[in-house]
Amino acid sequence: MINIRGIKLSLHPFFVILMLFSVITGHFLELIVLFSIVFIHELGHMAAALLFGVRIRSVQLLPFGGVVEMEDHGELTAWKEIGIAIAGPLQNLLMIVAALLVREWGAGDGAFLNYVIFGNGMIALFNLLPILPLDGGKIVHAAASLYFPYHETLLWSSRISIAGSIGVVFFSVLPFLQGENRIQLNLLLIGIFLLYSNWTDYRHVPYRFTRFLMNREKRYGGSETGGFAQPIIADQAKHLDSILRLFKREKYHVIYVMNKQGGLIAMLPEQRLISAYFATDRPS
Repeated sequence: MINIRGIKLSLHPFFVILMLFSVITGHFLELIVLFSIVFIHELGHMAAALLFGVRIRSVQLLPFGGVVEMEDHGELTAWKEIGIAIAGPLQNLLMIVAALLVREWGAGDGAFLNYVIFGNGMIALFNLLPILPLDGGKIVHAAASLYFPYHETLLWSSRISIAGSIGVVFFSVLPFLQGENRIQLNLLLIGIFLLYSNWTDYRHVPYRFTRFLMNREKRYGGSETGGFAQPIIADQAKHLDSILRLFKREKYHVIYVMNKQGGLIAMLPEQRLISAYFATDRPS
């Protein structure tokens, strides 16, 4: 692990295993190219995050990309998250264009440039799959959070990602199921990693939602309702958790509590409900 200006940069154990395997099988040059592509891909994410003023804690490199851990205290909006996610595949696109231009000019080794183009294309396309923590999954998750309640977005993003991870595992063993005496081992390991990661995230949805509420209290704690407020109509018998699960990521909410006759009982800013939520003893 190395530390670059407070950002911890490390290799995932899976990447280390792949490095050793590449050295043993004599594919060290391909490994160096892959590492360079992944590193530049992650530099794109890091540059975009720093441009948006988002602090990065750590970056862990994987054979297909990396996992960037960012500090989110309510400033990381959906649009910023989309921009940061797109920045990675954009680097791959730029490298493909550069390699195509060099090849067109007749410079460099043709086979090497073809490998650079192929490697960038595969990494970019794989990362755009709608599976967390891949870039495509982050883009879909952030875009959905603009239109749907955040709790619902967390649940369905995890469920879709689990289904997608199972699809990757299935695709990796498809040649064996079709009668061929082989499996795509690298893809199988990636699929298992994604499946484990997303199953863990799915189990942690309650904690992720609690963190979302904590960040909202910091973001809107002193806010007055304004033109950007979105009302939520709630029956007086509706449970507090059920109301909070209607909150959207980029909206400030005012809750109108109604009685059974349709009369207005109270009009509450969202921070009142969030404060009440944390004042209640939460199950451990």
